[in-house]
Amino acid sequence: MTSHGPTPPPRRLGRRGALLLSVLLFAAPAGAGEVLPFRAPPETERPAGPGADLVRLGRRIATHTPAELPDLGGNALRCSNCHLKAGTVPYAAPWVGAPARYPRYSARNARQVDLRERIQGCFQRSLNGKAPRKDSRAMDALVAYIRWLSKDLPPGATVEGRGMPMLDEPAVPDRRRGARLYLDRCAVCHGEDGAGRLDQKPPRYPYGFPPLWGPRSFNIAAGMARLHKAAAFIQRNMPLAAGGTLTVQEAYDIADFVIHQPRPDFPGKERDWPKGGKPEDARY
Repeated sequence: MTSHGPTPPPRRLGRRGALLLSVLLFAAPAGAGEVLPFRAPPETERPAGPGADLVRLGRRIATHTPAELPDLGGNALRCSNCHLKAGTVPYAAPWVGAPARYPRYSARNARQVDLRERIQGCFQRSLNGKAPRKDSRAMDALVAYIRWLSKDLPPGATVEGRGMPMLDEPAVPDRRRGARLYLDRCAVCHGEDGAGRLDQKPPRYPYGFPPLWGPRSFNIAAGMARLHKAAAFIQRNMPLAAGGTLTVQEAYDIADFVIHQPRPDFPGKERDWPKGGKPEDARY
């Protein structure tokens, strides 16, 4: 699930865009200074020195999540299904520059959260599983890898390409049209039933293309279950290797169709946003 289109320039945010930006994993903090060009270590670079083994383990967890952590993941997804190419693709929830964003206030939690807590939330929601302990080796490895991706950035730097591309004027989605578009543009990879497609080399890659709904997909509390975020991800990054070819309207139509398909519930959802501020596109 990667894309190779040109990186778009930063976009002016509309009112809904500003709301979405506030909940993205790597939104810019208030008072951020100069925005630096996106720069991830090249794929050929290998971690070296003290802690290199931990960094390598973190990358394996990101790209082989069900195989590396079979007791924690509750579905067939891996981290890199949303954080494309193990968090190295701009405008696809990259991890480059992520350490500078935390700790930060989370309206969903109504308190400050650190990077490890944010990772725990991803496991519980996007992976529909159990949160790794904050002091576990798996957590240490993921944090080490995320920090390694930012090793060439100045401390606290804000980078271009963080989060998702904001769609200035969210379209009014047409779910029926989205169903037709899904069959035409998405089903070849994700299946007509949205159940994904198995890889030819299990068990390390149980799914070549992830399930988008059903019992092995993300639950209703995942960020990708939200209309605006899903549409932004789809428009910039999908179809595979052809990101940016869908119009804003088409992306919203497909997103609306996908997020309203059956998927797992999230126990404890009633505790989210205890002080208000619940986004309009939350599924619960």
